[in-house]
Amino acid sequence: MINEYYILRDNEKHGPYSHIELMDMEVNATELVLSPLATDWQEAFELPEFDEYFKSIGIYAPTTSNVANFGWRLLAFVIDYVIITIGLGLTVGIFVAIGRLTTSTISMDPLSSTSSTERDLLFRLIFLLILTSYNSTFEATKMQGSIGKFICRLVVVNINGQRLSFGTALSRNLLKILSSFLFFLGYFAMLWSPMKQCWHDQRAKTYVVRKPK
Repeated sequence: MINEYYILRDNEKHGPYSHIELMDMEVNATELVLSPLATDWQEAFELPEFDEYFKSIGIYAPTTSNVANFGWRLLAFVIDYVIITIGLGLTVGIFVAIGRLTTSTISMDPLSSTSSTERDLLFRLIFLLILTSYNSTFEATKMQGSIGKFICRLVVVNINGQRLSFGTALSRNLLKILSSFLFFLGYFAMLWSPMKQCWHDQRAKTYVVRKPK
């Protein structure tokens, strides 16, 4: 029968099932399935009849053909950088304005007592904390990526194509600090990685995938 599918679980062959029954069983994207139209086992995400099912539950199994390239990831980063910079600038502007309206001291700027070097370091630290929190939070939601990634149709997934837990997302974004060392060499590592992974992706075992239209 055309619907005689078999699945390999716990090193045992189970079936036959229809592909609808396999979806009801919540087949994993990387589980081995024997299709009635094939002679060898394949991972479930390789079978086109499961495409819509996996997309509907937010699973995008990483392959060499769908991982995002350097250009798309750079564009997403630029969009996020602009969003956070504008947001941070507006926030600081509001606090400075409130400080000037409520203080009667000679110094109108609440940061005027610190040196320019200290202010620069403080802003860099705040920006890094906001960027880490921003990316980690969005990657753990149904969006599976930041606003910039959403605009560019990118999602961050684990090795099984699933959404990241907040812990994994946070680890991934903290590891970006390592990728920033030596003139951002860790980011450029994706140029020679078969699955286009930066150092932080490799260590967190994550992938950035471009969703099909």
